[in-house]
Amino acid sequence: MNFLLNVVLCLLKSMPKISAYSILTTNYFIVILSAIKIISLRTIISKKINNPELFKNQLLHWSQQFREVVFLDSNNYHQQQSSFDCVLAVDAFTSVKTDYHNAFEDLKQYQQQTKDWLFGYLSYDVKNDIEELYSNNFDGLYFPDLFFFQPKKLFLLKGNQLEVQYLRLCDDEIESDLIGIENNCKLSIINYQLSIKQRISKESYLSKVNKMLEYIHRGDIYEANFCMEFYAENATVEPIEIYQKLNAISKPPFAIFFKNKEQYLLCASPERYLRKEGYKIISQPIKGTAKRFSDETLDNNSKKELEQNPKERSENIMIVDLVRNDLSHTAIKGSVEVEELCGIYTFDQVHQMISTVVSTVENTISPVEILRTTFPMGSMTGAPKISAMKIIEELEESKRGLYSGAVGYFTPNNDFDFNVVIRSILYNAKEKYLSFSVGSAITSQSNPEQEYEECLLKAKAMFEVLS
Repeated sequence: MNFLLNVVLCLLKSMPKISAYSILTTNYFIVILSAIKIISLRTIISKKINNPELFKNQLLHWSQQFREVVFLDSNNYHQQQSSFDCVLAVDAFTSVKTDYHNAFEDLKQYQQQTKDWLFGYLSYDVKNDIEELYSNNFDGLYFPDLFFFQPKKLFLLKGNQLEVQYLRLCDDEIESDLIGIENNCKLSIINYQLSIKQRISKESYLSKVNKMLEYIHRGDIYEANFCMEFYAENATVEPIEIYQKLNAISKPPFAIFFKNKEQYLLCASPERYLRKEGYKIISQPIKGTAKRFSDETLDNNSKKELEQNPKERSENIMIVDLVRNDLSHTAIKGSVEVEELCGIYTFDQVHQMISTVVSTVENTISPVEILRTTFPMGSMTGAPKISAMKIIEELEESKRGLYSGAVGYFTPNNDFDFNVVIRSILYNAKEKYLSFSVGSAITSQSNPEQEYEECLLKAKAMFEVLS
């Protein structure tokens, strides 16, 4: 067996990465598969970090040498449901990439076969795999609908304790990598000249919101999340610098730097989509936004007004009902509960209204099935969900793609944690196309002008970073 492992190690190290299905479902590779199962075991070491914030910066810059990167940062935001302060996963050993056709089944098979850490994303458009929906709007980014990878190298930081997990084929690289990380730190200044355009003009936006209000008053929907895109063509930028500035402005609990070759997500999301802890499922939809003020009295008044605003509470409660229904598809009967309704949370840029809905599942339920029956998240669609998604597709002018999708990870013991991709910049370096979108919830109480101003408020951080 040792001889076989050595042969396979030599073979695998000569490959940049292995497609999930070229190895995992081909009879010709049955012998190699047996060795891969052994190699997929991880060497785990622990280390104390003297300066965690400096180390996170070093870790992010060191990661740029790899084709696949997922960097997660909670920015030390106080939250009950959190396993790590920072996570870095790099360098795909296996991966799965697909369009929306059979996307959830492909992901389910991949997750069950690897039984390892997996990192990646579900784009908004995998909704088309769940229902008879489509996405024919303009797309300048060309990201796959779904992408996940099994990292060769994994770093998990909690406080000042670092856990490093390497696949066996990389054991001889751990020591040199740790030295390389600690010697890797860059400081630079962003100075970009970008011509940012608005896909939907203000006049068109107001007209489309009025059209959505017609659907609401007719009874077709109760609420829908309507989004618009800002974009720059012929854009040449340094993604890591944009991410760091965006993260510094917002300090959100679900910040993500994602890289897949020339495709980047620079995410400053405050919202969790779904988390699984053992048999417990946690969803935390956001609906309700208010400005921050430098003056403490004005800031407290803004926060209090958000808490008492009937329109914002109505938006949030409608989505809570939708989430309760989504979770009930996989929940043990009677286990769906609202742990917190319309809680007010403060971030560097805005105050947000957040609710927490939980359920309990049987151990026989596949993690991917829980995602399939709740995706896309209600906060980014509306209610009823399918009708809202059809109207969204009609009125929006850009394919959402990864925006309003979810990025996160599966653990080897079938837990997972995913964010909602909002307050984010997407960039395709090959196409030189940069994009960010913002949206708001439209209800019967909506004022089109005020909804437009809310969109601009949410876009403020992205404009500041890119201007």
